[in-house]
Amino acid sequence: MPQQIRLKDHEKDARLVRNRVVVGAVAVVLLVCVLIARLYYLQVIQYDYHSTLSENNRVHVQPIPPTRGLIFDRNGVIVADNRPSFSLVMTRERAGNPGKWQEVLDVIVEVLELTPDDRALFEKRMKQGRRPFEPVPILFELNEEQIARIAVNQFRLPGVEVAAQLVRHYPQGAHFAHSVGYVGRINEKELKTLDPVNYSGTHHIGKTGIERFYEPELHGQVGYEEVETNARGRVLRVLKRTDPKPGKDIVLSLDIKLQEAAEQALGGRRGAIVALDPRTGEVLAMVSQPSFDPNLFVTGISFKAYAELRDSIDRPLFNRVLRGLYPPGSTIKPAVAIAGLDSGVVTASSRVFDPGYYQLPNYDHKYRNWNRTGDGWVDLDVAIMRSNDTYFYDLAHKMGIDRLSSYMNKFGIGQKVSLDMFEESPGLMPSREWKRATRRQAWFPGETLILGIGQGYMQTTPLQLAQATALIANKGVWNRPHLAKTIEGQPPVDENPMDNIVLRDKSDWAKVTHGMEQVMHGARGTARKAAIGSQYRIAGKSGTAQVVAIKQGEKYDRNKLQERHRDHALFVAFAPAEDPKIVVSVMVENGESGSGVAAPVVRQVMDAWLLDENGRLKPEFGPATVAQETAP
Repeated sequence: MPQQIRLKDHEKDARLVRNRVVVGAVAVVLLVCVLIARLYYLQVIQYDYHSTLSENNRVHVQPIPPTRGLIFDRNGVIVADNRPSFSLVMTRERAGNPGKWQEVLDVIVEVLELTPDDRALFEKRMKQGRRPFEPVPILFELNEEQIARIAVNQFRLPGVEVAAQLVRHYPQGAHFAHSVGYVGRINEKELKTLDPVNYSGTHHIGKTGIERFYEPELHGQVGYEEVETNARGRVLRVLKRTDPKPGKDIVLSLDIKLQEAAEQALGGRRGAIVALDPRTGEVLAMVSQPSFDPNLFVTGISFKAYAELRDSIDRPLFNRVLRGLYPPGSTIKPAVAIAGLDSGVVTASSRVFDPGYYQLPNYDHKYRNWNRTGDGWVDLDVAIMRSNDTYFYDLAHKMGIDRLSSYMNKFGIGQKVSLDMFEESPGLMPSREWKRATRRQAWFPGETLILGIGQGYMQTTPLQLAQATALIANKGVWNRPHLAKTIEGQPPVDENPMDNIVLRDKSDWAKVTHGMEQVMHGARGTARKAAIGSQYRIAGKSGTAQVVAIKQGEKYDRNKLQERHRDHALFVAFAPAEDPKIVVSVMVENGESGSGVAAPVVRQVMDAWLLDENGRLKPEFGPATVAQETAP
């Protein structure tokens, strides 16, 4: 039976098409409405927000680092300035995809024909803490050939450019390395503590010395400029600029000529020299030898160069003036004498018999005088002149550790004495409490005796010895040692002044000073040779500090000791004795003889300061008086 043929329903198909058209039209209308609503939301409701984003993409605020303040010596000789230099800087975010910047570093090393060590140093600098889109200097002091190579290969170096900037420079080299210090790159630890706004664009900070202590004054205030950039970050024009405020200039109390004279007086030996003006506390010279060139640290010292300095047996990086701790030896005896007089334990006429040693009651141990034959009956004047150990053993025993420690603290022993020297060590003035806390032991009488001659646990810096001597020269008036003479024309202010030493009898100062004069000018003075021909009177005191202990009954034999195990030589002095204008403290490592080695150094330094070109006493220091030897 044939199948029926189904006829097509055109009306039904038409309705289906019309329905689909309507649904599609409605969908299109809805989508258009959504698009219009979105556009309205973005362009009208969020107009302020997106216009700000757009503006920020086009306009950037770039910091302008301030010019670091200059540093001069007291005569206007510049000791730290800023030198223009071309540096290679890199912005990591503009180098391409993450990790691309390391490939760019490889290209830089290839183009400039550098070493793998340089490559490692560049990567280390790039990984240090920084702010987004902040250019990082990776290579300093580019020469003309290097600049040309970078320019030719610029298309291979995205995010890299040559920038002109000022770099710290120390024209005096090693002369002021331990006093002025140096600047170096800001590390991650420092970055966390610095003001992120004021240090924007700054890559260096003071690391040691004056550069570190006066960092806020030397740095200045950052400036800004608003710049318009294109899509690649290139600056098209400057829209607004706020100039930075440069750092303050600092004039130091140091004198370059006296500094050079002091270095020459040391003659290449390891040691330290401090020269002070006792009237003001100004540091006139500060030498720690051997020294180093601070310019090596400014733009980044190489691994090899730093290893040589760090591992040197002579320790050139070690500031002996501020951090070197040495037993003061007999240089502390004038301060001990003042303590004995003021406490009433002795008078100027009190005498002690010296057979060449001292013994505590009911003890067999003999505490030796340096003069094994003894000096017989000794009073205060002779004890200082001859540096008689027996007298000061007896004086220390009579005073006791408590009073002795208290008086030495008044002289600055065991505490920081400077006003603006960041690295200074407080040293050590032992006491009963100190020994009980650190050694868990009682204090023994014999330990008090050896403190009386500057041995035992006592540890001092050359600066502390200079200040203790300045207090005697200044009759107890405290003027804290400082390196800065003026900061932008204003003298530094001591916000925590020390208490002056007030004696019951002011004439005690003159009694001790007279004994110190006898050291230099007395017929039996231990350092009289160093004062021969002097046009001014000097008050001084020698000292010898043991490096290794000598057994009971043995004598010091230099031939049995290594050179670095021999005694240190110390000497402190001030002049003119009747009206002191300069105090000098000298320490010569392993120099053995304070009077024979350190005293001539003191004399040379004093002559350089007090005498003119013709070898005559300068008018500002008073009339010349030929120093005569006097009988003890």
